[in-house]
Formats: sequence, C-alpha cells, structure tokens
Amino acid sequence: MIETIIVLLITGIIIMGILVSPSLTKWQRNRFKQRPFPPLWNAVINVNLPIYQCLTPSERKRLQGHIQVFLAEKQFIGCKGLQVTEEIKLVIAATACLLLLNERGKYFPRLRSILIYPSTYLVNEKAYSGNYVVEERRVARLGESWTSDQVVLAWSQVKRDTCNWQDGHNVVVHEFAHQLDQEDGFAEGVPILQRDSDYSIWAIVMTKEYQQLCNDIERGLRTVIDSYGATNPAEFFAVATETFFEKPHQLLKKHPAVYQQLQRYYQLDPIQWV
Repeated sequence: MIETIIVLLITGIIIMGILVSPSLTKWQRNRFKQRPFPPLWNAVINVNLPIYQCLTPSERKRLQGHIQVFLAEKQFIGCKGLQVTEEIKLVIAATACLLLLNERGKYFPRLRSILIYPSTYLVNEKAYSGNYVVEERRVARLGESWTSDQVVLAWSQVKRDTCNWQDGHNVVVHEFAHQLDQEDGFAEGVPILQRDSDYSIWAIVMTKEYQQLCNDIERGLRTVIDSYGATNPAEFFAVATETFFEKPHQLLKKHPAVYQQLQRYYQLDPIQWV
C-alpha cells in the first residue's frame, strides 16, 4: 500500500513538473526581458553591429529582451586560450537573436553552449563509403552547428562579418539558421513552420531554387546566393538566410519566391534596414 502511494506521489510530481515547466520558463524569460538594458551593452552593440542602428525603437527593444534571455540561458566557452569577454557574448547574442526578433523560434531550445575559438580551428573530418571510413583529414573551419547542443564559432570571423554587413556572409547568422533547422532533430533545410500547409509550399519553392542554384554554379554563373548553398538543402537554407538578412534587395530581385518564404518564416522584412 505504502509503495503504491509513493509511486503515485512520484508520478504526480513528474506530471506536475511537465505541466508547470513551460509556464515557469515563460515567466522567467519575461523577467529577463523586463530588466533594464545596460547602457554599456547598448554602446557595445552599436559599435560592433551596424545593422542595430537601423532597427526601429520597438525592434531594438524586442531585440534587447531576446538578448537578455539568450545570455541568461546559454553558456559561452572560450577555446584555445580565448578569454570570453562581454563584447564577445553581446555581439554573438545580438546577431543570433536577429533571427528571433519577431518571436521566431524558442531561443534555440537544443542549444546549451557556444564554443568560441580565436580564429580558424581544425577538426578531423571522415569520409565514408558505406559503413567504412575511407579517408580522414584535418579541415579548417570557421563555424559549425551540432544537432545535439553546441555551436562553434571563430571569433575573428564573427568580427569580420559583423563589421562587413551586406557582403552576404555571416557565420553567426549561418550557424544559428542551422540551429533553427535542427530544432526537430534533423538538418534538412526545413525548419519548423507555423502551419502544416506551409510545408508543401516551402518544399516546392526551396527545392526548385536549390536545384537552380546547383545548375547556375555548374554553368559558372554568378549568383546572389553564395555557391556554398549548393552543398545540400540544409546549407541552402542557412546561406539563403545569410543573403536574406545581408542582401535583401538582391535576393528579392533575383529570387522573389525564396525571399517571400523567408519573410514569412522570420516574420521580418530586412529591406527596411539596408
């Protein structure tokens, strides 16, 4: 009898925790958002992220709230001797949270930590044939997104990208677009969309545009969307997102269907910023 009661109590506590957790998380995040945004933080972002000055006052206010949540929930880890400073955390958080500006996503729920190297870092990359490793080599990288719980970034590239907004390249935007894509546990170029009916339209548009990019690259044509997007559908989504935020006018002109899909997904119109 006592054992049955204990089991029922434990089960009840677990169920209560499951039901209460989302509400508690929402309450905690609202508290973070309501904190005053330090003037020094505002100055750091102003200096390091030119696009920040182009946001409307209400957009800046929303972004500041998202940054507060992001900094409270994510861990920043310096690698190869890099000392993680307030500037590093703010620049990465502000850029990443642009993707969430209009409540897009759930603060990258799978992400727990951000590993930051001073510059380009090396990783072991394996090539497989079936179940066998046929080649292993050291590859230089500037960033990567893991489906489990980490994003890896090279700080020198982050700085270069944020200072050169509108060149179509941004490692933070790229890797955090992957995080949005990976929310369902898969990296396939299809993030979680608002409605079930959106998936068929997304598939038609993005598949066609991906194939067109592959064809254009094969023919040696210049493209607005960087050629790395032709690697696979997941990279196409990440690179298209970079283009959407940094070259919105060009993307709208050359690929209006892609622009429309990303505008609907991010609930943003970056043309007003650049």
